[in-house]
Amino acid sequence: MAPRLDFSKLWAKNAKKGGTPVVVKMENPNFSVVEIDGPDSAFRPVEKSRGKNAKQASWVLLLKAQRAVSLIASLATLLWSLLGTINRRLIFRRGVAMENGKLGKARLLFTVIRVFLVTSLVILGFEVVAYFKGWHYFRNPSLHIPQTSDIQGLLHMIYVTWLRFRADYIAPQIQALSTFCVVLFMIQSADRMILSLGCLWIKYKKIKPTIDGNSMKSDDVEKADYDYPMVLVQIPMCNEKEVYEQSISAVCLIDWPKDHLLIQVLDDSDDESIQWLIKTEVSHWSQRGINIIYRHREIRTGYKAGNLKSAMSCDYVKDYEFVAIFDADFQPNPDFLKKTVPHFKGNPHIGLVQARWAFVNKDENLLTRLQNINLCFHFEVEQQVNGVFLNFFGFNGTAGVWRIKALEESGGWLERTTVEDMDIAVRAHLNGWKFIYLNDVQVLCEVPESYEAYRKQQHRWHSGPMQLFRLCLPAVMTSKISAWKKANLILLFFLLRKLILPFYSFTLFCIILPLTMFVPEAELPSWVICYVPVIMSLLNILPAPKSFPFIVPYLLFENTMSVTKFNAMVSGLFQLGSSYEWVVTKKAGRSSESDLLAAAERESKMINKLPVHRGVSESELSELNKLLEHKEVVAPLPVKKANKIYRKELALAFLLLTASVRSLLAAQGVHFYFLLFQGVTFLLVGLDLIGEQIS
Repeated sequence: MAPRLDFSKLWAKNAKKGGTPVVVKMENPNFSVVEIDGPDSAFRPVEKSRGKNAKQASWVLLLKAQRAVSLIASLATLLWSLLGTINRRLIFRRGVAMENGKLGKARLLFTVIRVFLVTSLVILGFEVVAYFKGWHYFRNPSLHIPQTSDIQGLLHMIYVTWLRFRADYIAPQIQALSTFCVVLFMIQSADRMILSLGCLWIKYKKIKPTIDGNSMKSDDVEKADYDYPMVLVQIPMCNEKEVYEQSISAVCLIDWPKDHLLIQVLDDSDDESIQWLIKTEVSHWSQRGINIIYRHREIRTGYKAGNLKSAMSCDYVKDYEFVAIFDADFQPNPDFLKKTVPHFKGNPHIGLVQARWAFVNKDENLLTRLQNINLCFHFEVEQQVNGVFLNFFGFNGTAGVWRIKALEESGGWLERTTVEDMDIAVRAHLNGWKFIYLNDVQVLCEVPESYEAYRKQQHRWHSGPMQLFRLCLPAVMTSKISAWKKANLILLFFLLRKLILPFYSFTLFCIILPLTMFVPEAELPSWVICYVPVIMSLLNILPAPKSFPFIVPYLLFENTMSVTKFNAMVSGLFQLGSSYEWVVTKKAGRSSESDLLAAAERESKMINKLPVHRGVSESELSELNKLLEHKEVVAPLPVKKANKIYRKELALAFLLLTASVRSLLAAQGVHFYFLLFQGVTFLLVGLDLIGEQIS
């Protein structure tokens, strides 16, 4: 039953306004109730909005309540769906099925991550309350720490307890670890400074390897007074459908007597269509009179080392004195052998001549620009200084010429690590062979354009050296080389540049620096956070001066990549399963326009100079036609790749930048805002940042 409406009291309060008051009581709720102050009031127009009965008011209130409940339910559903999506992405990786064991580990890791994030947000909440309450850490002289009798609230007591625990137990541990990492950081910085000074001395004195006798010119091929040695060229590849054609073409155009040159295309592809494509290219150049052989292994073991080892076991290899190696994306110039092989003449102790890499896609995106900075410093500074002053450096695996005798005396290619190039270089160095590095001889190649390819490449490059260090340490200690060469090999080549660098970079800048946002008692000095890293970054960029605008992204990205490098280093050092993984770096098959025009011109000249070889049978020609038809069928259309944004790395870089700026500005009392940024960063990208490791 509808409630009774009695407005008599309200009418009595307003009775003084004038006129004879009239009270109208309506029992029927379907009629509106109107108050009349006087006789004239009854004839005035009545506003409809003011005439509402009790039933209408109840429905309005119920409708508003329903809307509020619906809004809350929608927000809860949205939050639950978001968490469910993140959970499915971490566990199933966008629909990719996983084994039960991996699924359980993924769920467990997701739970740990969720607990960690909740804990971080709770601590952040304490920091927010403490900031507005004026509870600053102990270094604030105006902070009043109340006694037990003065504590007026549980929140204050918990926060003060946390401050004491943080200052007495957590901060000293972080400070000790940071001091150790800073010492390693300074040692590595000193090594980099010495290398830079050595490179400056080489530039100032114009020191570079020289050739005994007259250098070979482009028109010396037909001269009879030069004894051209027999050279074997190897092109190892595996499923390299994007770059096989340009690599084989560049090698076949090398300016060297054809009867003193043999090219081996060592194909480990497991895709039959790619095998047919490579066979077609080899047959094409074979018809032009080039001594080129196609080899395919039935049992593909040992990755690249196994491929090279199998090729060196051929009987005809004994007729050759030198072997040049080019990976599938390398495009040597026609005068490559004329600039490298003469360095062996008159120097029987030289085992390797290494050329420099040049990159056709260094300006493709931000990732390729940052890689170019690192690799330019590696070739311009590290390898050039070590080659001039030590006659030793790590073989790059390609764009180099080996004396076959040096390979054989050093044990040949071994399949025990994923860095077979560094392995053979170390063993050759222990056997007394010397290396020459040619900084002015460049070979075009590619750098990875996608983050996934770059991450896998860096994992192999940093896990393999630690693998090799464990295996070759006894041989280094028992070798007959001098003590200072042993010290250089162990302390500098392996420990400092392969182990200490990723360790301190990851620990100092990816763990300790973010922790100082929650533990300000263990703050790092500003020269560790800012000044020294900036100076070291400037030294790294000097060999590539056009990269100066990218110094800040380079500094941040190098620190974020230390996570991958540290993980790879640990895998190789402790012989974990991932240390034996070998993934072929994805190529895009890019070439600059000038390089394509030059290659086309050289090929047309060679076609005119070398007519088609007529000594082939009709069956071989028919097979070649079949290969060409098959190539037209299976050759895929070029697909334009879109550049990707590397969100996880940029997110971690933003976190490190936040921590750095917060540490530099903490003295001004503004670190609260950066704590807030840190919490938001953890909330938005924390799960996605760590979830990459699950798969």
